Amino acid sequence: MLLNIICFQLGWFACVLGAAHQHPWRGVLMAIFLLALHIFRSKNSIVEIRLILLAMIFGLLFDLIPLSLGWIKFEQVVFWPSQLPPPWMICLWGLFASTLNISLNWLKSKPWIAFILGAISGPLCYWAGYQLNALIFINFNYAMLYLMFGWAVAVPFLLNLASSNDLLKRLFLFSTKGS
Repeated sequence: MLLNIICFQLGWFACVLGAAHQHPWRGVLMAIFLLALHIFRSKNSIVEIRLILLAMIFGLLFDLIPLSLGWIKFEQVVFWPSQLPPPWMICLWGLFASTLNISLNWLKSKPWIAFILGAISGPLCYWAGYQLNALIFINFNYAMLYLMFGWAVAVPFLLNLASSNDLLKRLFLFSTKGS
C-alpha cells in the first residue's frame, strides 16, 4: 500500500510540476511509467487496465466541462488540442484510478466517507495545482463548486466501478478468460 501511495504522489507532482514549468510531456511520461509499473505488479492487469482507461475517459469528460465553460484554463500543450484538458490532467485520473483497489480500497464499503473525502480532496488537488501554477482559475467560485460536487460523486462512482469486474467487462463490451 505504501508503494501505491508513493507512486501516486510522485506521479501527481511530476504531472503538476511538469505542467507548471512548461514541460507537461515529462509528467505524462512519468505517469505512463508509473501506471505501467502498477499494471505489471497488479494481480489482475486486465481489470486494472480497464479501470484506468475508464477513469481517464471519465476525467477527460469531467475536466472538459469547467474548461469549456471558461472556469479554468490550462497552458497550451504542444501537439495537443487546446479544446481538451491537457494530457497530464488525463494521466492524473489514471494515477488516481491506480489507488482505488489498493490504498483507497478501504473506502469501498464507506460511500458516505468517500463522498465527503471526494468533496474535500478533489478541489484541494486542483487548488494545489493552481498554487503551483499548473492551471488558472478564471472563475474560482464556480470552478470550486463544480469540483466539490463533482468529486463528491466521482470518488464513490469510481470506487464502485473498481469493485465491479463484471461492469468493467460490460463497459468495454468484451471479456477475456481469467479476467
